[in-house]
Amino acid sequence: MASVDVAVFEHGEVDKKVQNDVVSGCCHGKGPGYATPLEAMAGPRESLLYVTCVYTGTTIQKPDYLATVDVDPNSPTFSKVIHRLPVPYLGDELHHSGWNSCSSCHGVPSADRRFLVLPSLISGRIYIVDTKKNPKAPSLHKAVDPEEILAKTGLAYPHTAHCLGSGDILISCLGGSDGKAEGNGFLLLDSEFNVKGRWEKPGHSPSFGYDFWYQPRHNTMISSSWGAPLAFSKGFNPQHVAEGLYGRHLYVYSWPSGELKQTLDLGNTGLIPLEIRFLHDPSKDTGFVGCALSSNMVRFFKNPDESWSHEVAASVKPLKVQNWVLPEMPGLITDFLISLDDRFIYFSNWLHGDIRQYNIEDPKNPVLTGQVWVGGLIRKGSPVVAEAEDGSTFQVDVPEVQGQKLRGGPQMIQLSLDGKRLYVTNSLFSAWDNQFYPELAEQGSHMLQIDVDSEKGGLALNPNFFVDFGLEPDGPSLAHEMRYPGGDCTSDIWI
Repeated sequence: MASVDVAVFEHGEVDKKVQNDVVSGCCHGKGPGYATPLEAMAGPRESLLYVTCVYTGTTIQKPDYLATVDVDPNSPTFSKVIHRLPVPYLGDELHHSGWNSCSSCHGVPSADRRFLVLPSLISGRIYIVDTKKNPKAPSLHKAVDPEEILAKTGLAYPHTAHCLGSGDILISCLGGSDGKAEGNGFLLLDSEFNVKGRWEKPGHSPSFGYDFWYQPRHNTMISSSWGAPLAFSKGFNPQHVAEGLYGRHLYVYSWPSGELKQTLDLGNTGLIPLEIRFLHDPSKDTGFVGCALSSNMVRFFKNPDESWSHEVAASVKPLKVQNWVLPEMPGLITDFLISLDDRFIYFSNWLHGDIRQYNIEDPKNPVLTGQVWVGGLIRKGSPVVAEAEDGSTFQVDVPEVQGQKLRGGPQMIQLSLDGKRLYVTNSLFSAWDNQFYPELAEQGSHMLQIDVDSEKGGLALNPNFFVDFGLEPDGPSLAHEMRYPGGDCTSDIWI
């Protein structure tokens, strides 16, 4: 699509000036999503959540499914799974998801946020789910065959999906059919979900793949790096880090041309950089990436010469521990997000068991404003104990919710549009769940709700909300990523 006028989101308000320098997409008329992040914050309260749920990697031989959870507090089925859409095959490992259309197409009246794109991390299959016919009971629209993807592009292990202003869908893929990272790159589907080919130019694939985010006003897309599928699909082995099978780089691409123009080596402070987000304000040239193994939030930013740099913005100190596989335990930052007004960052420490809130009004100096413990390996009653600096040992209190002991550690998070409710699931990836939290496969995941003070900062566990995926009809399942039908702060990109 040709460039058109866009209202600029600047300093928390909609600037009266309009710009014509947007690369693609645009804004006359009304399409899906919202014109600005601030308009999205004023959108309706969420009433449904779509959650990817997994049996792959467990002892239950059933297909994975998409669960619909009722999150309307006025509903008689509040905090219950009200529908399940099983996929047709076994062994998929549904993981992340994205939309066929989002706020990047807000100015396109013909665009429609109708289809949820569900990549299967292990099988390579991509499911397209129709959420419009019946939002409470989505239906399967199409499956993109992994053999077709592999034959046309050489790509496998699809992960993150984002819609583009053009109507195409861009999906990061983490390897080739042999599970080696050298085969990774970016898959393009057209608006009818046909395989178009690869997005990046030949010879411009990243060394490792994972997540990505684009910021068109700065002609840039940046991707992160998990590791080689042949390594991470078998569980986590620290030796694989030493062998170079996990990433520590960010890959800076020209947008939308697909040329790799810079590689940022994060070094030991940025081992296994996973989720990556620019600030929602599309005029901003800064963002963050959560580095799991190093347990650092790293800020990246553009320099005056158009190159990009990075620095550690916030850190989670590893804990000295007893009765664990290693003498030190990283927090393992596995998911994070930014509130739509760009005031707060939230992230989960999957191993330690806490969720944190930081004020980032000064992105260079995040300030811790909230913390809540909802699981982890150092909870009271665990065989693992942490050591304080004076040599004493300690464990943390983890509350029960509705009489239920919390399982595993906090993993995927999703924030309400108004920034007042944070939803949390606790499955990371079945092979890693089985390794670090084997009780999840036996007892199932759960979903929690954290009440957020979005003014001064602060987090509190909501005692009235608990979704127990241990009670599913086909047995306990592993719940992962969450999406609202109307879009959210981790799927919508403004241009």
